[in-house]
Amino acid sequence: MADSIMCIETLHNCLVRVHMKRLDLLNRLSALEQKGLVVYSRRDLEKIFPEEDEKALEKSLQRMCQDNLLVRAARGIYVFGPAVPRHRGWLIERIAQALRPGDFNYVSLESILSEYGVISQIPVDRLTVMTTGAKGLHKTPFGAIEFTHTKRTIPDLLERTLVVKGRPLRIARKQAAIQDLHRVGRNIDLIDRDEVDDE
Repeated sequence: MADSIMCIETLHNCLVRVHMKRLDLLNRLSALEQKGLVVYSRRDLEKIFPEEDEKALEKSLQRMCQDNLLVRAARGIYVFGPAVPRHRGWLIERIAQALRPGDFNYVSLESILSEYGVISQIPVDRLTVMTTGAKGLHKTPFGAIEFTHTKRTIPDLLERTLVVKGRPLRIARKQAAIQDLHRVGRNIDLIDRDEVDDE
């Protein structure tokens, strides 16, 4: 009987701790969402939860992903689950930023050219990004991100791109995106020549 009571008390204490951790995570990440932060690297989460050692954090991340409080977007990249509906518009660009944090990244090639109306084909569930970092394709629950490496200098890239208010990544100017398309050897047959000269 005493053993049963101890087991029940132990289980209750465990459940209380898990509930408190869940509330703690919700509170901390909700506060960060107010500042526009909804995508986190593993290193970010280590800073947000410094009291958790590596093994404990790994277990917590697994549990939070199972509970949909966090969504694993890519290796080492997580999205605050409850924030997804409120930030869906630019979420994939935020993930791209998190995947190449120390590099210069901007939306170009087919993604931006379809926005400009230069190509009729609209990339579905794919974001094309030029980067000073490594090339690569990352499949996320929110669409694929294709990184293409550029050797251009930062001053050159600043000239060739624009900042759009509220948008996480810079975007290529129309002519710069067309030049990128040529430079990386992509299909140029889809280009609408009537739209090319209009900047």
